[in-house]
Amino acid sequence: MDTHRDTHVAAVLSLVGAVIGTEEFPASAAGYRELLKWARGMGTVRRAGVEGTGSFGAALSRYLLAQGVEVLDVNRPDRTDRRQRGKSDPLDAQNAARAVLSGRARARAKSGDGPVQIARMYKLTKGSAVKARTQAINQLKAVLVAADPNLREELAGLGNPELFRTCARFADDSKNDEDGEEAVLRATRIILCLLAHRIQQFTEQIQDLERRRARLAERHAPQLLTVVGIGPDTAVTLLVTVGDNPERLHSEVSFAVLCGVRQIAGPCSGRDRAPVGADWWRAGRHHGAGRAPASAASPMRRASAACPAAPPR
Repeated sequence: MDTHRDTHVAAVLSLVGAVIGTEEFPASAAGYRELLKWARGMGTVRRAGVEGTGSFGAALSRYLLAQGVEVLDVNRPDRTDRRQRGKSDPLDAQNAARAVLSGRARARAKSGDGPVQIARMYKLTKGSAVKARTQAINQLKAVLVAADPNLREELAGLGNPELFRTCARFADDSKNDEDGEEAVLRATRIILCLLAHRIQQFTEQIQDLERRRARLAERHAPQLLTVVGIGPDTAVTLLVTVGDNPERLHSEVSFAVLCGVRQIAGPCSGRDRAPVGADWWRAGRHHGAGRAPASAASPMRRASAACPAAPPR
C-alpha cells in the first residue's frame, strides 16, 4: 500500500509477481474495510507491505494486524528505480507489494495499540514542549539584552526560576499605545511578562508529562527500572524502540539492526555477534537513550519482557 493523508492506494500481486489489481481507497475506517474486502475478493491475504507504518499508514497497519494480516514496513522505493520506472501512486503500491513478495521487506510493523504507543506520544509531546520552552527562554533573554539599563539592573543577578517569576509579575499598566518616553519600557515589561507566562506553562506541561511517563514505566516496565542507570526516560526510550509487539524482534541481532548498528566480529571465531552493553546505547542515541548503565548487558530482553505479548491471531 502507498499511504497518504486522505487516500491509500493498494495493489495486489500474484505469487509470480503479476499485478492482479490496483485501487484507491479513502483513509478512513470504512475505507480500510473496503480495502481489505477488495483484496480478499482476489484471494487469501496473508501479508501486506505498507509504506509509512509510523505515519500515514499507522491506522491502516493497526486495522490489518487486528484482522490477522501480517504487516511489513516498506521503505521508500530506490531513487534509481523511480527514475527508470516512473513515479506514481499505483507504481509505489506495486513496488511495496514486490518488496514483500521478494523478501526485501522483512521488518514487521509496530502494532501501536498498547502502552508503548502511549509512551511514544508522551515522549514526542514532551520533546516539543522542551524545544518550545527553550525558544521562549532565549527570546526572553534576547529582549533583556536590548532592554532599558534600569530594567536590566533590576533583573541582574537573578537565576532563571526567580527571573521568570519576577517577569511574570510585571503588570500590563498601559491603557493605550500612545507614544512617550516610557512607551518602549512598558512594551518591554509586557513582552517579558508574556514570555515568562509562556515559559511557566511549558514547564507545567513538561512536569505533568514526566509524571505520567514515570507512572507508565513503573506500571508496565518495572524490571527495566531495577537496572542501575535506567530511569523512566531511558526505559520509555527502550520500550518505544521495541514497540508494543516485541515478538517481531527474533533476536538481539534484529534489535541491533533496528538501532542501525552493524554486528561486531568476534575476536576468536571470527563470527559476527551483536553489540552488547554500552554498544547498545551508542546504537540507540538517535532514539534519545542516555549513558550506558553498569548492568545493561541485554536491554532488548528486558524491554521485550516489559511489553505484553500480542494475543494469538
